[in-house]
Amino acid sequence: MLGLQYFSFDALWSPWFFFFMTALVILYFYLAGPWKEKHAPEAPPVTVIQKTLFVSGMVLYYLVQGGPFELLGHLMFAFHMIDMSVSYLVVPPIIMFSIPAFLWRAMFSAPFWKRFSWATHPIFALIVFNVLFSLYHLPVVHDYVMIHFAVHRIYYLVLLATAFLMWWQITCPIPEWNRLSDVRKMAYIFASGMLLTPACALIIFNDTPMYATYNDPEVWAKAMGYCVSGDPASLLASFKGPAFFNLMSPAEDQQLGGIIMKLVQEVMYGVILAYVFFHWYRREHADSDDPLPEHGAFN
Repeated sequence: MLGLQYFSFDALWSPWFFFFMTALVILYFYLAGPWKEKHAPEAPPVTVIQKTLFVSGMVLYYLVQGGPFELLGHLMFAFHMIDMSVSYLVVPPIIMFSIPAFLWRAMFSAPFWKRFSWATHPIFALIVFNVLFSLYHLPVVHDYVMIHFAVHRIYYLVLLATAFLMWWQITCPIPEWNRLSDVRKMAYIFASGMLLTPACALIIFNDTPMYATYNDPEVWAKAMGYCVSGDPASLLASFKGPAFFNLMSPAEDQQLGGIIMKLVQEVMYGVILAYVFFHWYRREHADSDDPLPEHGAFN
């Protein structure tokens, strides 16, 4: 059980966060069904694939940010890297593909959003997300974020927003809002992968434990105080520190976490790269009198 049996139901499953995520799923099905029939009847129906993707994305995000994986991420650095990779490299593109074009237009067609168009510039989105994601993995930044609750929440929300901005450039479901050609999207994916490589290398090739959150009992107990109720001192009295739960040494756990992050990144970017290449190839070799459907397999 990896030590989960020592924690309460609330600590493991975060009921309030579960209800919030469930409400988002209910809202999605309302917008994709009754709301669409009333306000956008001419739009293509939301497919089963899109609905499945949305539910899958919500379940994944709940598990890594409110479910057992979130708690495990405070016990082992490897699980923390699973949480980060899934939250910002896997969930955003899944959600992007799951939301139909008519909903994106309804959400962001208002003139109000034009003043924020600078935030959707491809270079800005690419640099800001990768810089924030990489900075987070500097030991001094990581440990500070992990033990300061307000900073932790704000940093994670900003990371999520910038992750969506970055993935928007690649998976944009609305043709007229698309800023990049398919060839440039492929280059964009390569660039994003290269920008993340230094952070992965810093973790993978460092055989000295860098993060106090996972090797200093005092810091670990303070970080745990934000995901379990009660006095952090009782955690130290009961478990003496993160070593009680870790299946390996702190250095090995750290290196495994870096490998996991790099593998998830490579697999996810590889899948999206194949998707973009496939659609580019189809368009390049399509018969001129047999027009292709609009961009995106899920529109």
